Amino acid sequence: MKVACVGAGPAGLYLSILLKRQDPSHDITVYERDPEGSTYGWGVTYWRGLLDTLHEHDPESARVLDAHSVRWNEGVAHVRDLTTRHPGDQGFGIGRHRFLEILAARARTLGVRVEYEHETAPDRLPDADLVVAADGVRSTLRTRHAGHFGTEVTAGRNSYIWLGTTKVFDSFTFAFVETAHGWIWCYGYPFDDRRSTCVVECAPETFTGLGLDGAGEADGLALLEKLFAVVLDGHRLIARSGARGSAQWLNFRTLTNRTWYRDNLVLVGDAAHTTHYSIGAGTTLALQDAIALAAALREHAHLPQALARYERERKAALLPTQSAARYSAQWYENLPRYIHLPPERMFALLGQRHSPLLPYVPPQLYYRLDRAAGQLEALRRLKRWLGPKLARTAHGRTLR
Repeated sequence: MKVACVGAGPAGLYLSILLKRQDPSHDITVYERDPEGSTYGWGVTYWRGLLDTLHEHDPESARVLDAHSVRWNEGVAHVRDLTTRHPGDQGFGIGRHRFLEILAARARTLGVRVEYEHETAPDRLPDADLVVAADGVRSTLRTRHAGHFGTEVTAGRNSYIWLGTTKVFDSFTFAFVETAHGWIWCYGYPFDDRRSTCVVECAPETFTGLGLDGAGEADGLALLEKLFAVVLDGHRLIARSGARGSAQWLNFRTLTNRTWYRDNLVLVGDAAHTTHYSIGAGTTLALQDAIALAAALREHAHLPQALARYERERKAALLPTQSAARYSAQWYENLPRYIHLPPERMFALLGQRHSPLLPYVPPQLYYRLDRAAGQLEALRRLKRWLGPKLARTAHGRTLR
């Protein structure tokens, strides 16, 4: 098969690796419009389950990723001048630039052509049996056929900005700061021995009240460094990553598509779907897309059947994650509901923010029920049954 992957992100590169491993005779080219090494973003976060999956599908690249990742086993929350720590699952961080560098090198070793500074016109697809749109949330290939794909985009309420910092956190760190205009918070994690990712978020009234909507880059960073001085330990924030320009304040855009393929064109990663950054699943989902698409192509000789199976399986697999992301975003949008709890309770509910039951139960009561459910199987079963039921009812009311 001749395959063209448009976009040298995690999904496009990893799919090319898997297809070459399945059949070295595949003719595969990955096209990327930007220069090599000019990727945006700071660190990528993932968890042990993904690393185990990558070891199953391509042990060589998984070993290199493992060797270049940093690790943590705790979560830390700072609320005003109080701090609480909780043990958690093992997390991993790696620089996005290094991550893509590893995948591109592995792909080339297997015989994949990776061509940078190559713009693909949306009205003139590459000559290939299969064209993979791995060109991100603003995919030009998807946008040209948005009516066919049934693309829908929903903007979130809060403003956020994705930054780097020279502060190397020792764990996944949250910091909530109260201002005269409301709460502003950040979460950060290390991705090498010199830097960390730091995402700052706040409600729209806080964003405008602090003057962040009109502040220049230097003034905006200076204000944020002052607000988060305790957690940053005097380290600076960095707005620029590579050659892609400075970071910008945004509202998260949740993107969905009714269908994921059209003839021989198929969507993967952020071109197909997005989930709120607060659950840290974007890279994981992109790699899982690549794994599922490679498996479908291996097991079905006819392309339409393979693409239909890929879409069906991935849509079903995504439902729990999309639900978790939606409730996670809502938790932050309703932060005043939880922030005045004692820090250990607030942090416990922060860990439960994916629950469809949490928005409908008073926070103090939910905390006590959750603690009891940890000890009583009957309560755990009730919680698992009641949460989705309430979520479906609320979703139906919203649609009506």
